[in-house]
Amino acid sequence: MTPRDFQLVLLRRMADFHPELVEDARLELGASVADMREANKRWQAMSRSPHARSAAARYRSALGPPETEAERTVGDFECASWQWPLSLWPGLRFEVLVAPDGTAWNAWLVRAPGAGAPPLRTLEDLTPWSCTVDEAARAFPPARPLEGSAPTRSGLILTVPDAQGVRREVVAEFTWGLLQRTTVRDELPEHGS
Repeated sequence: MTPRDFQLVLLRRMADFHPELVEDARLELGASVADMREANKRWQAMSRSPHARSAAARYRSALGPPETEAERTVGDFECASWQWPLSLWPGLRFEVLVAPDGTAWNAWLVRAPGAGAPPLRTLEDLTPWSCTVDEAARAFPPARPLEGSAPTRSGLILTVPDAQGVRREVVAEFTWGLLQRTTVRDELPEHGS
């Protein structure tokens, strides 16, 4: 398993939402559809083997030593943040949060240190692959988390103005922490109505 293979694994999960973006990214990596299937098959075998290494060890095995390692506090929880660059998303890093006992409890794409976050002001700014979970939550507080439909998926309920300034309740869906799609649920009443 190489960093290229690992990126194919990430893409495989994103293909359910935007096969056209995944196709372009796969071609950018110089990989075939068979390469993507094989990388995913190997990753699943590594994950499900009775002799499987920990998730944290699997990420290090596939991606090598992290570009950065830092201590992080999330609420009352102390953990380590490991980050790796990925060629498909130069402005992002793949981050794994690791508990003191070595358990990887979160793995997703985050904005790279020093890279500017995209301007997120309206619903129209929430385009596929434009932002991370953290960026959407910060841009449109208060964000309410939703459980994802698969282990690598998550969601947020956001209140977002559209281009005309109408406030809308939106479900934003993410795979590996990267925005995949938004679905408008309701138009909300104006403040004071």
